[in-house]
Amino acid sequence: MPRYALKIEYDGTPFSGWQRQSHHRSVQQSIEDALRRLEADAPGIAGAGRTDTGVHAIGQVAHCDLRKDWDAFRLAEALNFHLRPDPVAVLVAARVDDNFHARFSAQERRYLFRLQARRAPPTFARDRVWHIRHPLALNPMQAAAAHLVGLHDFTTFRSTMCQSASPVKTLDMIEIEAIEIPHGTEFRFHLRARSFLHNQVRSIVGTLERVGSGAWHPEDVKTALQAANRAACGPVCPPNGLYLAGVGYGVDPFVTG
Repeated sequence: MPRYALKIEYDGTPFSGWQRQSHHRSVQQSIEDALRRLEADAPGIAGAGRTDTGVHAIGQVAHCDLRKDWDAFRLAEALNFHLRPDPVAVLVAARVDDNFHARFSAQERRYLFRLQARRAPPTFARDRVWHIRHPLALNPMQAAAAHLVGLHDFTTFRSTMCQSASPVKTLDMIEIEAIEIPHGTEFRFHLRARSFLHNQVRSIVGTLERVGSGAWHPEDVKTALQAANRAACGPVCPPNGLYLAGVGYGVDPFVTG
């Protein structure tokens, strides 16, 4: 059966996360339903990351196996037709080798978190950013984030329900930028690692927000990390500002020679 990689964008607001569930609508189910409009016996798909309820994606990757030898462009077009009206889009499809696996072949994952700091609530970005009503200081957050880059035990910054075998991960990058918006600032947190623990990004951003607000000192983040204790973490921020921004592979499956 030919194998295809799909680069996917979705608004996670109406879904109970990526992974198929028995009694709740998921992004995976939406795509699998569209695939089965093309081939009734199409098997399930595998995604590069399992985003939680309300989390979005601008660069999720999944793979699927189909009986027909589809033209990749026509496959993406057909899926997008059948995905309507769900807020899910296949940005591009590509034929890949049989040994390609969206999850296990991935060498890095990139996340974006958007936080808007202003008194007025967001309108166009509603459900797509974390809104806070007080200003934040960029430089202290950047100084605090530097303590988290590298190989660490991230027990403090993972959910108690995390199923990962080990809390030890290498965080390759955290970059924070400030973008002026009308009567406020949007802070964008960019994180990159081979893999992440459950709630790791939301725990990190929630803790860094405490630094930006002045409630924590940058060195307090280092102390919290070294504690290896979930109780030392700052508040976990809501899911609606989080995006799976991209997945990296040794060879980009969507770039043709």
